[in-house]
Amino acid sequence: MCGIVGYIGNREAYPIVLKGLKRLEYRGYDSAGIALINDQKVKVYKKQGKVADLEETLLGVNLHSHIAIGHTRWATHGEPSDANAHPHLSPSGKIAMIHNGIIENYLPIKKELLAKGYSFQSETDTEVLLCFIEDIQTCNQCNLEEALRIALRRIVGAYCLLLIDEENPETIIAARKGSPLVIGIGKNEHFLASDASPIIEYTKEVVYVKDYEIAIVKKDELVLKNLGNENQTPFIIQLDLDLAAIEKGGYDHFMLKEICDQPQTIHDCLRGRLDADTGQITLSGIQEYLEEIIRANRIIIIACGTSWHAGLVAEYIFEELCRIPVEVEYASEFRYRNPIIHLGDIIIAISQSGETADTIVAIEKAKEQGAIILGVVNVVGSTIARISHAGAYTHAGPEIGVASTKAFTGQLAVLMLMALKIGNAKKTIDQEKYQLLCKELSKVPDKVAEILLQEKRIKEIAIKYKSARDFLYLGRGYNFPIALEGALKLKEISYIHAEGYPAAEMKHGPIALVDEHLPIVFIATNDTFHSKIISNMQEIKARKGKIISIITDGDETASEISDDFIAMPWMNEIFAPIINVIPLQLLAYFIGTENGHDVDKPRNLAKSVTVE
Repeated sequence: MCGIVGYIGNREAYPIVLKGLKRLEYRGYDSAGIALINDQKVKVYKKQGKVADLEETLLGVNLHSHIAIGHTRWATHGEPSDANAHPHLSPSGKIAMIHNGIIENYLPIKKELLAKGYSFQSETDTEVLLCFIEDIQTCNQCNLEEALRIALRRIVGAYCLLLIDEENPETIIAARKGSPLVIGIGKNEHFLASDASPIIEYTKEVVYVKDYEIAIVKKDELVLKNLGNENQTPFIIQLDLDLAAIEKGGYDHFMLKEICDQPQTIHDCLRGRLDADTGQITLSGIQEYLEEIIRANRIIIIACGTSWHAGLVAEYIFEELCRIPVEVEYASEFRYRNPIIHLGDIIIAISQSGETADTIVAIEKAKEQGAIILGVVNVVGSTIARISHAGAYTHAGPEIGVASTKAFTGQLAVLMLMALKIGNAKKTIDQEKYQLLCKELSKVPDKVAEILLQEKRIKEIAIKYKSARDFLYLGRGYNFPIALEGALKLKEISYIHAEGYPAAEMKHGPIALVDEHLPIVFIATNDTFHSKIISNMQEIKARKGKIISIITDGDETASEISDDFIAMPWMNEIFAPIINVIPLQLLAYFIGTENGHDVDKPRNLAKSVTVE
């Protein structure tokens, strides 16, 4: 979850690393720090708070160096503080290290080191690992690279490590397992980062470091080795990413920009894949395993957070269109439950980053038992993309706001395409309905653009309810997962307690909460369950609850019951979730901003959960 950046070359390193940290701050913003080699000494500067706080403390400091590493932290071991901030210095003061991940067995190692007389300045597992590395180096009279290799054979957990050493001032040493690392290749310079966003300004050529690899990085050389000290061949790929995609583009927040990007990002997801006129769907990864999917007895969808909500929508759609039983699992629970996996089961792993730690472990476990793994991810070259048998990218582009918006609708678009393609191949959808659904899906980007025109109206509703202490979100059928997602968005960025429920479950407990102070958001667009959800709205109205409804344009019954409503263009109920979530994203955004919160960097959250 932490963000790491490194540079070595002929330029001044500090400005490059500082800008990189700002671009990676969505991965963690409890504290920040840099280490560089200046006047032949390793210098470390770190500060609790955001990158801007670190930058302010360094005004006027001599930071001249051509090598530096930087870190922005999401706290795991040890509370946010100056002492616990990275980088950490080794006991000799000669080595500095930054770390993304968790060392699970740091306590027994720490006890060993304490018994040897070492002391520690922080509460972190990272400082323990660095002390362990230097102790190995001292005891074995070996270089830093070999000491790191020995240490990593003992380590249990996840890590991405960058180290600099004043005795070898022309080299950054890096290693990864379970936490991402990408290396950008320039002319006599290299850039290292947790993802590509700090790199694309300088180069489009990158290498994604694999698990259990060590990188020895000089300004004019990149060497990859495994833990057995065997050279590995770097695989260079071209980034399909523009600098403009990671800039705000005039918006106040990345979150608002990314909400407003969705007509284009959904279009990009469908482009080249869906030909609405002919009904042709091209998904090469799915095509390769289409026969196995058709024969499958079940599909298991594994995800976390917002991606889990996308999986719940997919459950309804796959079962309706493909007639295959679907189970949706939290990755964190699935991996520890000793699940029953049969040969030929289809596992769909959904992750924006492609680096979600629990999801990775879960699909590795399922793969060992003979399941076919299909990945739905946003980040090209990510771990889930590499370990899946096949899958599809969402093409949503970089998502900087911590609360997922365009990545979620991109996931829905891909999953809807998959369900249509499989259902058509299985002949569980008649041809007329299939053609109709293809045309309806192709209209989604334009309908999203139409909804965004109501931004002012949604802001007015947000201002009206911004002081509420609780919210209840209710939906039925395809829209029940959207109720969950709407509640999650509000919790994430406004810190207001919110719960999502199936509307019919309201009477089994949540209705006890209803009074004149409780706003209830109904996703009540026209569908099979419309008359039922109207009855649920009447029940809330009778108890003086405040109703905010998402309704189909022209629905006079629902609008009359509602205290406030947002009218949506008509959409086939199968695809309604992808447009109905848009006003809920905006509602959460405006409530958060009206309450003065930093919606791009909500407290305690980070974008990519790469630790358990």
